[in-house]
Amino acid sequence: MHNKLYKRIILLVGLVVLISAAVIYFTFDIRALQYLSLFSPQCVLMALGSLTIGLFFDGMRLVTLARVTDEHLGLSDVVKVVLSNYFLALVTPGATGGAIAQIMFMRRAGVPVTRSTVIILVRTLMSITFLILMLPFFMSIDKGITMWIPMPVITFFCALFLALPIAAVLLMHTDYPERAIYSASRHISHERRRQAFRAYHDFRHAVYIMGRQPLMVFRAFVESGLSLTFIYMTVPCYFTALKFHFDWILTMGRLYLLNLVLYFTPTPGGSGVAEAGFVVLFSNVVPSGTVGILAVLWRFTAEYVPFMLGAVITLRAFGSNVLSVAEQHMKQQALKNKAVENQSLHKLNRTEEEEPLPHGKDGGVS
Repeated sequence: MHNKLYKRIILLVGLVVLISAAVIYFTFDIRALQYLSLFSPQCVLMALGSLTIGLFFDGMRLVTLARVTDEHLGLSDVVKVVLSNYFLALVTPGATGGAIAQIMFMRRAGVPVTRSTVIILVRTLMSITFLILMLPFFMSIDKGITMWIPMPVITFFCALFLALPIAAVLLMHTDYPERAIYSASRHISHERRRQAFRAYHDFRHAVYIMGRQPLMVFRAFVESGLSLTFIYMTVPCYFTALKFHFDWILTMGRLYLLNLVLYFTPTPGGSGVAEAGFVVLFSNVVPSGTVGILAVLWRFTAEYVPFMLGAVITLRAFGSNVLSVAEQHMKQQALKNKAVENQSLHKLNRTEEEEPLPHGKDGGVS
């Protein structure tokens, strides 16, 4: 196996084992043995079934978004794209490899890089938007959360986060964002300036393409919500296995909140943050001493099972030097992006030079 990938996998496995052991050790209670003796193995199959349905809807969302961009993805291509995301996201800094893996497999399926970039961007935004939309509804009935964060505060920030992309979409029909980025990025490094323009052009291109078929986009959004919901339902399945009473709605609401936070965590797959957040949110919901075990079961099912499947698929397709292939792909894409970014900067420079200075009443420069 390629040395670089081998080291990262060993580091990831070590980190996961260390975190899992620590979570179980510091939360375990001898009374948990009573509930563990009641554990129903059939519920493991329920959890895996729920995960499978969630991944199915994730794949359907991918197919729908591909159709919006006038592209086609077969079943095998969809499976590779969805699962490879889990693998490379966990073995690369900041989960950047997840997007690259998806682009690499979509490129193999004949989808141009520009369109696959749009699909990935919209896919991520849909997931985040769905979770934000769910928060006010679920948090309004969860007194355990609202006693720490007042409901008006939750509603305000949800409305703000939803209003920002809507405002951004409206601004995409003008040249104000480009001018704002140009002005604001004058005093930062050239590379960061390029990244800012790259993100802007990706978002603008996504808005243009998705705006052509709003009904298909709405369908993809529904599939996004179903995908996330069924993946998160692995947790209630394990709760059911221990045969204790719990509130399904409260449980799902807290999972939506936790997974929204995980989208913005820097650790691989949210490792550490996910387990700690689970313990904080569910320690008063589950039987004493079981919260750590349930946290590890959730992470293993929802994150590491797809990771292992994605590893098999990715290594079979690109070999053990997949990280080198991904880095080479990133370099090639960066060179292509530079032409677009330089064109934007040149256009803005020329526009700024051609615009006349404002004059005062006496004809001089005011």
